[in-house]
Amino acid sequence: MPREIDWTDSEEIGIQLQEKFPDLDPYTVRFTDLHQYVTELPGFVGDPAKSNEGILEAIQTAWHEEYEDAK
Repeated sequence: MPREIDWTDSEEIGIQLQEKFPDLDPYTVRFTDLHQYVTELPGFVGDPAKSNEGILEAIQTAWHEEYEDAK
């Protein structure tokens, strides 16, 4: 079973999103889509209503770092 992750686990979420969407530039993803991608990750246990713009920005930045590292 995957490790449980929540909204504050931006680095782990970024890694998982990069693995799931390796060719997708995170900075082209709308926050509404990003929210959906995160809530659908295996092991995600966070309350979907508990996200906000700051949390999504942190996740997007962590994902972008993984994206750049993978290039």
